[in-house]
Amino acid sequence: MTRIIMCGCNGAMGRMITGIVNEDAEAEIVAGIDMVDTKEHCYPVFQKLADCDVEADALIDFSTPKILDDILTFSKEKKVPVVLCTTGYDDEQLAKIEEAATQTAVLKSANMSLGINTLLNLLKSAAKVLAEAGFDMEIVEKHHKHKLDAPSGTALALADSMNEALGNAYHYTYDRSDRREERDPKEIGISAVRGGNIVGEHEVIFAGEDEVIEFKHTAYSKAIFGKGAIEAAKFLAGKPAGKYDMADVIEG
Repeated sequence: MTRIIMCGCNGAMGRMITGIVNEDAEAEIVAGIDMVDTKEHCYPVFQKLADCDVEADALIDFSTPKILDDILTFSKEKKVPVVLCTTGYDDEQLAKIEEAATQTAVLKSANMSLGINTLLNLLKSAAKVLAEAGFDMEIVEKHHKHKLDAPSGTALALADSMNEALGNAYHYTYDRSDRREERDPKEIGISAVRGGNIVGEHEVIFAGEDEVIEFKHTAYSKAIFGKGAIEAAKFLAGKPAGKYDMADVIEG
């Protein structure tokens, strides 16, 4: 049984994960962290992570980058592995995550779905063949109107997977409105669409001369992210200090 602390337990993802775990015989949420306690959970809810005195095997975070310091401090002091599902970290915060991984187990992923993480590997192979053959690479991502960051962390992860396969020789372009020039062959364009209640859609386009190849992933429910986060927590429980990702979970 994997004992989980749910950070952001009263958010949309926190409530969904709680529901999924309630049906999972191999996991249990033993505490929640949220500014507001709605009294709707069967586990204790703390406003601050520092006040949590419940023993746990892993922590899942679906909250806000603002409390990253508290999460990493708790994880290092209590030796509780942490699954970071929040996006929008700045460079300083990313450096702190890297440092924390030398002292505790940290799994960070911009997207917890099995499909997206399989796509990441497919794109590495596709980029090596198609980009080197002169194909241009573009990403279009769509999310609901309440999403705060743009482009999405998943879109950046997709771009990174292609760029890394090509020796990080490409740069990213987010807006061409102020440019009157031909497309740079060494760029990956990323466009963000926000509207309605779109859960998440990512399309990767390889555009060549006389042919276009497209990879597309559509999320119809946030449940896929919750299920992935729970599997990640189970995987991370008991793991030594280090930086992990969803590829490690998939490989077992």
